[in-house]
Amino acid sequence: MTTIFSADWLIALSSILLIDLAMSGDNAILIALVCKNLPAKYRFKAMIIGCAGAIIIRVIFTIFAIKILSIAFVQFLGGLLLLYIAANLLTAHKHQTKSNAPATLLSAVKTIMFADLIMSVDNILSMAGVASTANADEWSLIICGVLISLPIIICGANFFLIILEKFPVVIYAGGAVLAFTAAKMVTNDKMTAACLSPFKTYIEIIFVIAVLLWGIIKSYGISPQHK
Repeated sequence: MTTIFSADWLIALSSILLIDLAMSGDNAILIALVCKNLPAKYRFKAMIIGCAGAIIIRVIFTIFAIKILSIAFVQFLGGLLLLYIAANLLTAHKHQTKSNAPATLLSAVKTIMFADLIMSVDNILSMAGVASTANADEWSLIICGVLISLPIIICGANFFLIILEKFPVVIYAGGAVLAFTAAKMVTNDKMTAACLSPFKTYIEIIFVIAVLLWGIIKSYGISPQHK
């Protein structure tokens, strides 16, 4: 096994960073959607605390990633939970606008940490795979890779939050991205992939449409008229 900062170590770390860049987009969108419901003075604090907590959880779960992901239906159930979170975020966004009752800092932090863990299953598995196959120290690779992902996600979340402030309708595009991610998790689970993979595209479309419709119906109060 080679030492830290050796050629093999740097190559493995570069691979992990590329994974972070490629797979952190939906996490950043989720954090921006959650923080948009907070007063402006709490948004950055929620991002920092929530992401820091998520990073700690990621490090722990990355170490045990192979065992965790070998459990049947982990990704399937995680996808359903993410679908629920995506729908609730769209509803909470409009509810806040109407009632002026902002989300609390604590609730935002908890949502960020929980949802980030759900959405990072593929990321965690990828990093664990690179670290375990590299001829270098696994612990240092995992910790460095996860820590460097923090500013990547926060910068992405801030960028998306600026867009949301100027174009609020984009929140539905964010909800659609989360729903699409949830569908991928459901169809990629080791126990469901065989039977659901042929219907992957249909499931992705259904999830996206379902979240968008739920968000529109709940947000705008569309319901049957009662006499």
